[in-house]
Amino acid sequence: MEVTRTFDLIDWSCQVYPREVMFGGKHDNEWVTYSTEAVRELADLFSYGLLSLGYKKGDHIATITPNKAEWNIADHGISQAGMIHVPVYPTISQDEYEFILEHSEAKAVIVGNKQVHAKIAPILPAIRAVREVFSFDAVDGLRTIDDIIEEGKKNKERLMPELNVIKDSIKPSDMCTIIYTSGTTGNSKGVMLSHHNLVSNAIATSTAHEFGIGYRALSFLPLCHVYERMMNYHLQYKGTSIYYLENMAVIADTMKEIKPHLATTVPRLLEKIYDNIINKGKNLPWLKKQIFFWAVNLGLKFRLNGNSAFYRFRLGIARKLIFRKWQEALGGELRVLVSGGAALQARLERIFWAADIPVLQGYGLTETSPVIAVNPLRIPDIKFETVGPIIENVKVKIADDGEILCKGPNLMMGYFKAPELTAEVIDSEGWFHTGDIGRIEDGRFLRITDRKKEMFKLSAGKYIAPQVIENRLKESFFIEQAMVIGENEKFASALISPNFTFLHDWCSIHKIQFRDNAELIEIPEVVERYGREVRELNRSMGEFEQIKRFRLVTEEWTPQSGELSPTLKLRRNILTERYKPIINEIYSVKEKENPVGKVINRIRIGVLKNMPKF
Repeated sequence: MEVTRTFDLIDWSCQVYPREVMFGGKHDNEWVTYSTEAVRELADLFSYGLLSLGYKKGDHIATITPNKAEWNIADHGISQAGMIHVPVYPTISQDEYEFILEHSEAKAVIVGNKQVHAKIAPILPAIRAVREVFSFDAVDGLRTIDDIIEEGKKNKERLMPELNVIKDSIKPSDMCTIIYTSGTTGNSKGVMLSHHNLVSNAIATSTAHEFGIGYRALSFLPLCHVYERMMNYHLQYKGTSIYYLENMAVIADTMKEIKPHLATTVPRLLEKIYDNIINKGKNLPWLKKQIFFWAVNLGLKFRLNGNSAFYRFRLGIARKLIFRKWQEALGGELRVLVSGGAALQARLERIFWAADIPVLQGYGLTETSPVIAVNPLRIPDIKFETVGPIIENVKVKIADDGEILCKGPNLMMGYFKAPELTAEVIDSEGWFHTGDIGRIEDGRFLRITDRKKEMFKLSAGKYIAPQVIENRLKESFFIEQAMVIGENEKFASALISPNFTFLHDWCSIHKIQFRDNAELIEIPEVVERYGREVRELNRSMGEFEQIKRFRLVTEEWTPQSGELSPTLKLRRNILTERYKPIINEIYSVKEKENPVGKVINRIRIGVLKNMPKF
């Protein structure tokens, strides 16, 4: 059979890859799994239930939930009934919920649990279209998805002919979903994606690896995000058994329990995994520590091609002594990690490949369903520091200003209720303007260099690509997040949110005392230590790219506190507004004539030029 619509994946799974575990999730600490036949039955019953409750083809149904296996029952049940699925992050603000639910014209909302319901309950009276709220888990006062399924059982015989007619009427080009971009500025935009958009992307990326029937995947990224959503379809198409994790706090235990062969991730999580491993290595006894860091330094020199016989011999030893334990920490059977959503540091690619945990980096946007390019698990079709070759049937060209333009079956239908915004990003020739700057290397590998909108110009006319510098800063164990600033100024500076856990340990070792983080970031020794990190970065930067001044801040930037989007991208406008006094101070400070005062001033605000080395 041919898969042309998302819900075709159910029949595809039953006919081509029937399996006892299509989906699995935890309930009360026990794994509950669903076979391919069970998924088909439950999805049908869910469709009957929605129809019997009065929902019709074309209605919009929103879900707001952490990852659950049952999300798929709702997703396929909504889609094959001709309704439009609007998945929403469970971690956004009330204002964002109000905007999305009102703008999307959602007729029903299905929440994951009582915590999510408590967040949206105050704004529900203001949402005109919403008729009812259901839940996945039991929530007082709400009907659950089990009630929808039960309603479907009662009306199955009556509604079966109607559902069949609806399914037959759905074309691949019909809208399947509206996904609201998390947005780093302004209100989110509702990206309309068709069945063909998502299915074509799932099929085109399916050749990137060989892990299908008989293999296990762990899904922990939000299914409401297009990246995990498409990969979810991709894995269904491959016949992979998928286990879903709601609580990221137990990811380590779950990896050991499930022993996945494949998982999708984002660079920030890989950074944290790497940092945690390195921190543990620093606390090993002397001899073990020497062996550990010998292996790490060896791994950081890993190349996809051209490793000498002597290097391979040493790497074999390193894998047996050290990297084998990294594998065991991730379940012991992990064959590949797929990374997307942001740029991946080159050192992480090298070290994880050296540890025999290949990482495949890809690239795309919500508007492109999402994948435009991805590195496959095949040498020589992969290249470090790039996002890989362009996928099949997708076209890419680089504009005169370096912007990446794309067209193909993955390109969105447009922004919901915003044709003027659609026209801003899709030109008259059908090319989508990604807003990213990049280039094609070796005739086929796409390299991303920065976001066009995030690049800024210094007063001297030089352009700064902040993401490149920020990613280099975050390689430091001392730095959790950083934002490079300096638009229309003489030089670039940075706001740095420290890794306070690591910094506190460093202070303990160096017997530095402090009352709180506000006092900590003003201590000269601490500022000097961060100055060392920034000077190290500056050695590899051009003169105009170097960070001349920096300031430490006490806040940890998170999606919950608003500085990061749900996909962990910097919300630069919010950060700029929040730290306006500090930014003004950075660019208005005058060095005192008194030599002692000048040194103190430099220590306090992090002026790096001519700072004594230490």
